[in-house]
Amino acid sequence: MRSDLIGFGTLVQAGGDTPDMYRTATLSALEVGYRTLDTALRYNNEVQVGQAIAQTDVPREDITVTTKIPGRFHGYHEAKTSIIRSLTDLNLPYVDVALIHWPLPRLHKYVDTWRAMIEMRDAGLIRTIGVSNFLPEHMQRLADETGEMPAINQVEMHPYFGQAALRAFHAEHGIQTQAWSPLGRTSDMIQDPVLVDVAKKHDATPAEIVLAWHLHHGSMPLPASSDPERQRENLWFEVTLDAEDLTAIDELERGRIFYDPAEHEEF
Repeated sequence: MRSDLIGFGTLVQAGGDTPDMYRTATLSALEVGYRTLDTALRYNNEVQVGQAIAQTDVPREDITVTTKIPGRFHGYHEAKTSIIRSLTDLNLPYVDVALIHWPLPRLHKYVDTWRAMIEMRDAGLIRTIGVSNFLPEHMQRLADETGEMPAINQVEMHPYFGQAALRAFHAEHGIQTQAWSPLGRTSDMIQDPVLVDVAKKHDATPAEIVLAWHLHHGSMPLPASSDPERQRENLWFEVTLDAEDLTAIDELERGRIFYDPAEHEEF
């Protein structure tokens, strides 16, 4: 199922934002066919995401709901507070996935946060635990100090930053790669001549080419859009890239263009 391979990023952007934009966009995404919803306490949209889940005809057990623990809730007791708050906002008895949003290595609290997440998973409040924006050394420390590697690492990944080394680490340890902002946060990457040429070759859009590239590399992209037609295009495209296409796209590598997890902090 395509809905098992591509998730919906609920932090949508739209001109003329409406008070219930997140609810409307999430409800539309579920109707289109998305079954993985990616949100976070820091997005300040979990109440509306929960409203969409309550209103949809899609059975709850068919929906994977992901939340994230922000920097201000790093720490053993704080992490538990964060999850309870998310459950309250979402109006759910459990979340399918909880991630540590950023490692914030300067604070040295992500291991304590991880210990709390293990306990909450064992108590049934979380089904799967993972991380976001973690480097290999951060994940290795979790495993060394708690005996558990994350099941998921959600990271910056796109044709300009393919994360080959990190993906190899994930593959070695059975960690699923997820990609936030998989199409970039501006139109610059989507307009890259290489992507435009590959798109013309396949009678597809550059966005569809990038999403197909993610799937080839085993990454779950999490595109965000409030437009139902764009949501549909991002989920139900049919593109098969050949070796020449993949080489051309991989060669677009430029390096990280967003935030360095070794230094970046969000609270």
